[in-house]
Amino acid sequence: MKQNNKVYKIALTGLMAALSYVVFTFLQIKITLPGGDATSIHLGNAVCVLGALLLGGVYGGIGGAIGMTIGDLLDPVYITYAPKTFILKFCIGLITGLVAHKLGKISTSNDNKHVLKWTIIAAVSGLLFNVIFDPLVGYYYKLLILGKPAAELTLAWNVTATSINAVTSTIVSVVVYMALRPAMRKADLLPEIK
Repeated sequence: MKQNNKVYKIALTGLMAALSYVVFTFLQIKITLPGGDATSIHLGNAVCVLGALLLGGVYGGIGGAIGMTIGDLLDPVYITYAPKTFILKFCIGLITGLVAHKLGKISTSNDNKHVLKWTIIAAVSGLLFNVIFDPLVGYYYKLLILGKPAAELTLAWNVTATSINAVTSTIVSVVVYMALRPAMRKADLLPEIK
């Protein structure tokens, strides 16, 4: 994939944005919380991590962030969380891409064990960031906007849902990446990551 690498990455970023939107919006289990709030179990983060593994942190993070932010903007329950979603999902991609490509150098490795190890470490790193910061940022947002009782009431539910999402997203993104990587490499469709 030598020529038009940037155009190809932008096209794949759009694909990741569309996939993360669809997975987040239509394949979620929404849990309604007191006070009109909600949390959900979904695999949108898996698409964000997959994008970062395939495209690098910036492009993968942007794809996941755009897709899930659009999902928030089109849902009356989540619309107020759209800015938080964009920032946190972009950070998932950045962290995953940094660990996978800068530290683990999976894009240049031919050793499947090395790639698997660093893919798992990268996915866990990005999603661990989300497990810590998604409930934390959400708590302070609700504390400042909605008041202390609402923030404390939903914190435990948000931590639980985010943790479940992180575990399932890690498994799914690693399995899908390890299945896609050899096929994309053979077809010369794996983008160059510098």
